[in-house]
Amino acid sequence: MRGLDYTIKSFDELRKRFGEPSELAKRKVISFVDEHCRNYIAKSPFLILSTSDKGGYSDASPRGDSPGFVLVLDEKRIVIPDRPGNKRMDSLKNILSNPQAGLLFLIPGMSETLRVNGKASLTLDPELLGRMKAGGKNPLLGIVIEVEECFIQCGKALMRSGLWNPESWSDPSTLPSGAEILAVHSKLPGTSADDIKDRLEDGYRNRLY
Repeated sequence: MRGLDYTIKSFDELRKRFGEPSELAKRKVISFVDEHCRNYIAKSPFLILSTSDKGGYSDASPRGDSPGFVLVLDEKRIVIPDRPGNKRMDSLKNILSNPQAGLLFLIPGMSETLRVNGKASLTLDPELLGRMKAGGKNPLLGIVIEVEECFIQCGKALMRSGLWNPESWSDPSTLPSGAEILAVHSKLPGTSADDIKDRLEDGYRNRLY
């Protein structure tokens, strides 16, 4: 393939192309949850959890609830509630074989995001689960992150995407249909896109928690 002639093969090549990071970029990483990170997490209703198994299979999973749904235990530990889902448990399986995880927290309307990296484990501690109750129910389990790095990511990506700008959003009638995509991908015998749409909407109404 012709494109392989242009593949970067070393970090030295990357550094030569991008140059050195600023002192701000070098110094912005801390190894604990300080008051500013705690405040950001308390205001965030959404995060992306990135994991991989021991063989390198990677997964990125969305997690969301009311602002403050992630529990900050102390400067080194936070807990993410795991609510009912599709029972594939991709992230959870990965964590059991490789504890390294990355989190990206977002706050609607704010360009800067918060990145947290560390080691993950799974807990059934009833006291912790009770502190993360929502919809009258405890989460199924908690994902504990032992924090190794915290830092703010600049807002260029969100600004370029116009993510929080309603004027940049697509007309809802032109958006792809999740139900149609699922129908084509799953190929369930005797199951139409309308059937899957009804199934999804029932889950959204009755099984969020």
